[in-house]
Amino acid sequence: MRKTWMLAGAAMLAVGLGACSEAGDSAMYEEAAMDAEYAAEASEVAADDGAIPELGDIPVNMPQLAYTYDYRWALPAADIGPLQRRHASLCEQQGPAACRILGMSKTGEEADEVTGVLEMAVASRQARAFGALLEDEAQDAGAEQVSAEIASEELSRNIVDTEARLRARTELRDRLLEVLRTRKGTVQELVEAERSVARVNEEIDQARSWLRQMEGRVAYSRVTVRYETGVPISSDFFAPAQGAIGALGSIMGYLAALLILIGSVALPVGLGVWGVRMAKRRFAPVQAEAEA
Repeated sequence: MRKTWMLAGAAMLAVGLGACSEAGDSAMYEEAAMDAEYAAEASEVAADDGAIPELGDIPVNMPQLAYTYDYRWALPAADIGPLQRRHASLCEQQGPAACRILGMSKTGEEADEVTGVLEMAVASRQARAFGALLEDEAQDAGAEQVSAEIASEELSRNIVDTEARLRARTELRDRLLEVLRTRKGTVQELVEAERSVARVNEEIDQARSWLRQMEGRVAYSRVTVRYETGVPISSDFFAPAQGAIGALGSIMGYLAALLILIGSVALPVGLGVWGVRMAKRRFAPVQAEAEA
């Protein structure tokens, strides 16, 4: 009998433990499911909020630069004119949208010192390549490059300031025109508004002119080509003699200037002394007779 109760108690304990185990497993499963659901919700929130969102390209304002190119070539006087015309023809071949001739001049005689200048406006994107073409033409003509300079001027701030001024003046003009359209105010106020509109329109035109000028300087680079006669260096044998002759000429010039200066001072003094002596000689006999 006692053994039977012991077996029944063991069976009940096993059932209780199994129930507790199932209850613990069920609670564990429920907790894991809740954690998974919370993790999924947190993932969705993070995906919605996006701690590091995908950014597009950041716009960058490129500096507005106005470039100027200056080339100087030395060659014989007789070859300056032909090379200058070849360079001008090279500019015209590029077309008016790429190259324009602004000025062309040549001074001096063929047997004397000759200088020439060719000024052009070249599209900024093609200015360097066009400079290479000019160099090829000059080398073919036997010219020697004396100098080549490239300079730039920053115009970004001036352009931005002019655009802001233009927008502000345009808004002011629109407000003044609205006052004139509604006819609100006294006659004196309306007349003053008309004068203000005229003044603001003048400022707007001036700002637009400045803006177009600066934009043109950015779009087209100024290219200046200078030509001059080169001095051939064949020998230095006569260089000292030429220097001595030049120095002698300067010395003779100083001596001539000194003589002119002395003459301009001594001549009046000499004439005065001579006049006094002549007067004494003339009046001396008269004075002697008077004393006798």
